[in-house]
Amino acid sequence: MERFFLKSKRSFRRRLPPIQSGDRIDYRNTSLISRFISEQGKILSRRVNRLTLKQQRLITIAIKQARILSSLPFLNNEKQFERSESTTHIRVKNIFKNSYIF
Repeated sequence: MERFFLKSKRSFRRRLPPIQSGDRIDYRNTSLISRFISEQGKILSRRVNRLTLKQQRLITIAIKQARILSSLPFLNNEKQFERSESTTHIRVKNIFKNSYIF
């Protein structure tokens, strides 16, 4: 029994590079830098960003400089205090008595 493996005829649309030739990778360019940070505030990987090695290094340095100068937050704390519906009690350790309060 012969099987013919045919390539799919789907069209391939080439993605545009995330950084254009005129864009300057700098800690002051927060609109550009913020595209390469996840919702939690982590720096996205090179594979996800589709950057070259040199561009990823420059982006990483720019993000770290912007964080130190308070242009960008270290963490994104928007979803920090969400509670799931299954947990109804919060366990809090009492500092003074070393016992748990429910």
